[in-house]
Amino acid sequence: MTDSQKPEPGRRDFLVLATGAMGAVGAAGMAWPLIAQMNPDASALALASTEVDISSIEPGQSIRVMWRGKPVFVRYRTEEEVEAARAVSISDLPDPDARNANAEGEEATDENRAIPGREAWLVMVGVCTHLGCIPIGDVGNNGDYGGWFCPCHGSHYDTAGRIRKGPAPENLPIPPFEFVSDNVLRIG
Repeated sequence: MTDSQKPEPGRRDFLVLATGAMGAVGAAGMAWPLIAQMNPDASALALASTEVDISSIEPGQSIRVMWRGKPVFVRYRTEEEVEAARAVSISDLPDPDARNANAEGEEATDENRAIPGREAWLVMVGVCTHLGCIPIGDVGNNGDYGGWFCPCHGSHYDTAGRIRKGPAPENLPIPPFEFVSDNVLRIG
């Protein structure tokens, strides 16, 4: 058939195209709310990061803040605590992985569990890796290695938050964090 012999588009062809286009727009309009409801809500987005004022923390003190519904320990370690953590050999650790979101896949040395230049600051998720309990690190209740102790099942963590004794299989995880200024820490 030549171009001159093709029938001209008629009213029926227009109606078929218009109906198809309206159906596509209607399907997209119905799918949009279903897809949009899968996004996190405002309360979850608000918890995505937390800023912490660390100006009042003295060496040897720690605070607990909430991040994404989990407790996070922020500790300003003393020189003795840092030296004790650095003196531990990787071969003495049940879990040799640093578990640091800021240094993925590194060995669990004290240097790899802190930020370079800020080694005295230790930031870690305060949830025992055995059964999800919250370890304690108060003076006199900090276990055999001077760090944290989970009284539920007897897991002992050292001054770098690494598992040293007990049923916990992994070191306490280090969340992504950065220093926004000298006195403000952002977690997440």
